Amino acid sequence: MNQNTKPVVGGLTKPVNLLEGSVSKCLLLFAFPLFIGQLLQQLYNMADAWVIGQFADDNAFAAVSSAGNIIFLIVGLFNGISIGGGVIISKYFGAKDEENVVRAIHNNFLFAVVSSVASTVIGLLIVPKILEWMNTPPSVLPQSLTYFGIYFAGVSTVIMYNICMSIMRSLGDSIRPLYYLIVSSLTNILLDLLFVAVFHWGVAGAAIATVISQALSVVLCIIRMLRVDDYTRLDIKKMKFDKKILGEVIKQGLPTGIQNAVISIGNIAVQTNINSFGEFAMAGVGAYSKIEGLVFMPIMSMSMSLPTFVSQNLGAKNYSRAKKGTAFGIIFGILTAELLGVLIYNFAPSLLAVFVESPESMSFGQLHMRTTSLFYCLLALSHCVAGALRGLGKSFIPMATMLAFWCGVRVVYVNSILNYIPRFEMISWAYPLTWALSSIVLTIALLRSDWTKAFENKTT
Repeated sequence: MNQNTKPVVGGLTKPVNLLEGSVSKCLLLFAFPLFIGQLLQQLYNMADAWVIGQFADDNAFAAVSSAGNIIFLIVGLFNGISIGGGVIISKYFGAKDEENVVRAIHNNFLFAVVSSVASTVIGLLIVPKILEWMNTPPSVLPQSLTYFGIYFAGVSTVIMYNICMSIMRSLGDSIRPLYYLIVSSLTNILLDLLFVAVFHWGVAGAAIATVISQALSVVLCIIRMLRVDDYTRLDIKKMKFDKKILGEVIKQGLPTGIQNAVISIGNIAVQTNINSFGEFAMAGVGAYSKIEGLVFMPIMSMSMSLPTFVSQNLGAKNYSRAKKGTAFGIIFGILTAELLGVLIYNFAPSLLAVFVESPESMSFGQLHMRTTSLFYCLLALSHCVAGALRGLGKSFIPMATMLAFWCGVRVVYVNSILNYIPRFEMISWAYPLTWALSSIVLTIALLRSDWTKAFENKTT
């Protein structure tokens, strides 16, 4: 199939035309490799946690398991912008505008290089201060500093992989990044066992394993991009910023990047309150976060697929098809999320036991899990609607909504309620509350959107 004439998606065994055929089949085929990729990423994150939990102490586990919000604070900013870059590439790809596709690819890649350097510097400078601000227990702080110091020294590998993956996915290829991630994940697990279980390097070993495995996936992505045999091939000679394209990328992606960063600040503020309940609370919630990340992957895969599907079809002026895909994605996300929520509610003790052994940590984790899991349908609704809005080019709306509720309301609620009811479960209720509020606002915004004017006068 000639990509110059037909945008495609990576299916399970062969390309599938993203602009034609069954909407549900097309979205599921595109989302499936994303799901497997997320599964592998989550598995090697869980491998870090499991190996640390088995071969180190609770303080080491708390240090690694509570790392997500701080990492996402910095990495999420640049990854959010990469989403905007993917929307721009998909739009031009759907409109068969080869010249602008080429410009968009090279602008995104060059942006990846610059942002990788910035992430490294920012992370190394501010993370120690953030850990102090979070009231990290003295028993956990030294190992947290070690883990983050190594992680952010090599964070460029994480940024580069995510942006390269975004470029490939926006062109319809969701399968090759999966292959590279399989290699990366297996490498990470083997290195975890070697560095932590055999060499006894603790959290340092887990961080080193992550950086090396991510670097491998970046190398594989770049090799592929340099060897593509059509106009989408990466060419070092074309590596220069284009003011128009970069402006579009920033316009579409910066709101998502800001959203990711500021929501992370909100989650860090919540994590600070969790930390105040001690290392058992940190470990219990950290174990829950690993489980939540695993079970919520089908929903995230669909929400990640919607921007590409919607923007390609809008670029091709297939408005009705874009709407049908959005409806299917939202319904799929809600139903799948609620089913998984019911399952982990019922199997909470067994799932938590994979990561933590102490009764105290189990108690905190189970309380948090059973407070939030039955409301996953609301979280799915917010994510899928936000994905569709980004595909429409309206990334500001999800940003403003999630900043208002997932950051502002969440932080105010937690800091206020604990003054009156100083019980751990009150922290957990912050999540269903803010998921519900964001779902209402985002759904109203989507229903009021004019699909025929999305990207108007921007594809030529």
